[in-house]
Amino acid sequence: SVLRASAAASVTAGNPDGTELWGFVEVRPKANLFWWYYKSPQRVSTPSRPWPTVLWLQGGPGASGVGIGNFMEIGPLDVNLKPRNSTWLQKADLIFMDNPVGVGYSYVEDDSLLVTTDWQAATDATTLLKALAKELPTLQQGSPLFLVAESYGGKYAATLGVSVARAVRAGDLKLKLAGVALGDSWVSPEDFTLAYAPLLLEVSRLDDNAGDAAKK
Repeated sequence: SVLRASAAASVTAGNPDGTELWGFVEVRPKANLFWWYYKSPQRVSTPSRPWPTVLWLQGGPGASGVGIGNFMEIGPLDVNLKPRNSTWLQKADLIFMDNPVGVGYSYVEDDSLLVTTDWQAATDATTLLKALAKELPTLQQGSPLFLVAESYGGKYAATLGVSVARAVRAGDLKLKLAGVALGDSWVSPEDFTLAYAPLLLEVSRLDDNAGDAAKK
């Protein structure tokens, strides 16, 4: 079944105890985002220190958060399905998604429904969060949500953060947006490229002659 943002929520699959859930959200007619949720076994939440939830946004554009972020970086299992000692699940509940539609398991039934801007991707992801806010008890109970991204995902996180904040203020989305974190994010290619030579000079990977040549 497909989880529809405007209808009664139903999970495609998962563990009976709700510690691991996954499925699709139809964010637009014939456009579906795939998501995967883990509830931390270390979860301890108090009114003064509520347990956080991290929504991981992969880069690319076109890289799978469910595949790469989950199994290759911060999820509880590695690509060989072996437990990972350094999983972020020790510190937060985790949500991964294949974003935007057309990436990984996320799909459209017509190529004209693929997104062409970061803001369109943010709108779809906000619609997914509206559905998950109804589905996941932890979000309903006020678990602070952090949007965390790497590489091109930094653009997704920035635009999604604005979109979610607007939806929350408008009363269209009931969750607690706690913050946005960008790691090695590819948000301004021109600025990043121009910064390479000074950085390499600073860490002594280039000499002055090579640095001058790199700036030309």
